Amino acid sequence: MKKEIKAIIFDIGGVLQLGKYSSKPIRGHRELGVHNFIIKKLKISLDQYFDSLDTAYVKSIEGTILEKEVIKIISKNLKISQKKLKQLFDQAYKKHFKLNTQLIDFAIKLKKQGYKIAILSDQWHISKKSLVTSEIKKHFKPSVISCDVGIRKPDKKIYQLILKKLKLPAKSTLFIDNQEWNIKPAKKIGMNTILFKSNKQLINELRKLKII
Repeated sequence: MKKEIKAIIFDIGGVLQLGKYSSKPIRGHRELGVHNFIIKKLKISLDQYFDSLDTAYVKSIEGTILEKEVIKIISKNLKISQKKLKQLFDQAYKKHFKLNTQLIDFAIKLKKQGYKIAILSDQWHISKKSLVTSEIKKHFKPSVISCDVGIRKPDKKIYQLILKKLKLPAKSTLFIDNQEWNIKPAKKIGMNTILFKSNKQLINELRKLKII
């Protein structure tokens, strides 16, 4: 197995960046800490907040709308300036997400051993600015981010795109994600997969695959 796997592909939110998530998403949103931060700062209800996101959030993740349009729509719905909105989201993501430095350092060691390390992640324009840090961009290449490519997980096309960028067959890659629904399509097209729960669990799984 060690010889077969040549690239390890990481998700960002919930893997390389750790935050507070909901196991049962409300209206398709899982980032509890970020949303609660905005709600408290603006003193609005959960319904008001999600109504303000409207369809702009989903369109942004899918890359069918520009960042400036997303900001314009949400700031108008919340009746705050675009500048203040950007500041609030920036504060929220920085406060409620923490770089998984242990895993990033470990991935860099794997890179030095000859493995390619890559990114496959669903992000909307606003979260991408905060979560796809210079540290991640520097070491993890190539990267496929949904808002940049116009496809999101679990569409099999996004998995095929990262394989194309890596120039590798599915069987030579390992995909790590913290959501089962994102793992299933990767398995279907022949990628090796690990459902991420913790750094310790992941390292144990990598040992079983004889990667370490």
